[in-house]
Amino acid sequence: MPLLPRIRRGPRGPKLPSAVPEREPRIERILGAETVAGTPGLRWLNIEQPSSVEMAVLADEFTFHELDFEDVLSRRQRPKVDEYADYLFVVLHFPRYDKAAGRLGTAELDIFIGPDFLITCPNQPLRPLGRVFHRCQNDVDYRNELFAKGPGYVLYVVLSDLFDYCFPILDKVGHKLDEIEDALFEGRAKDMVRQISNTKQEIIAYRKIISPELSTLRVLEAKTATRFLPGTLEVYYDDVIDAGQRIWDLLENYKEVVEALEDTSETVVQHDLNDTLLLLTVLNALVLPMTFITGLFGMNVAIPFQHYNHAFWLIVAMIVGVVGAFVVWFKQSKRF
Repeated sequence: MPLLPRIRRGPRGPKLPSAVPEREPRIERILGAETVAGTPGLRWLNIEQPSSVEMAVLADEFTFHELDFEDVLSRRQRPKVDEYADYLFVVLHFPRYDKAAGRLGTAELDIFIGPDFLITCPNQPLRPLGRVFHRCQNDVDYRNELFAKGPGYVLYVVLSDLFDYCFPILDKVGHKLDEIEDALFEGRAKDMVRQISNTKQEIIAYRKIISPELSTLRVLEAKTATRFLPGTLEVYYDDVIDAGQRIWDLLENYKEVVEALEDTSETVVQHDLNDTLLLLTVLNALVLPMTFITGLFGMNVAIPFQHYNHAFWLIVAMIVGVVGAFVVWFKQSKRF
């Protein structure tokens, strides 16, 4: 898969204007210990569902490009890596199951990473990110171990947990496909039409998330490894890319499976429909001679046997005989 083109932004514009905040900014902070040289340690800021209030605070503390703030506040951005002289701005997407809507959604994670800081801005709660952040808050030894390896390694740990979180969601999709397959072979194809449609929609949504992510991860690996990751740890981002590739391979497999199940379901439903049409055709063929005979003897003209005492039963016998002949013919010709 080709790499994304190298993106460099122009000179930075003015900072966002400081304004009186409408509410207190919701920014979680973790400050690492000072280095041996006495310089400030690594800072990790996590801003869940950021708004202009939090962006104004970041604009006062950092010299980020104003377009990056606009990207964070925009509704949807494609995965990308923007490179600057002293930091990277990264946009990534991850699947998130919306229990309220009962369907798979997309969460966007905007990242600022520099020599001594990491800022994560998820537009929706992401459990793996929250777990790593709160563990760093509460476990000093764990925090010191991560922060000692630099912001690139901390970002790797976050991304690794986020991609690992994707596999249980994929497992749920796989279980749904197994249930659909079992139902089809149990003769419940009609009941599975909506289930197949919903599962196919989830796979399509998942593919739309992961497809542009792979090339972005390769760019991120190249930029992060050379700027914010010790040389001995460069191999770690390969693990993240491998996880993304495994997810994509599973999605490719699920896509083929759901399409095969959809074709099977349509075939079974069409076969049942054909059986119904055949039954209606046979019934129509049996009714046709009955209609013809009764219409013939019901004409208001002189006809044979009209004064015969048993004319009614004679007509009934004719109808039964003709219908019986049709039934025997259908049986012998194996048309029904």
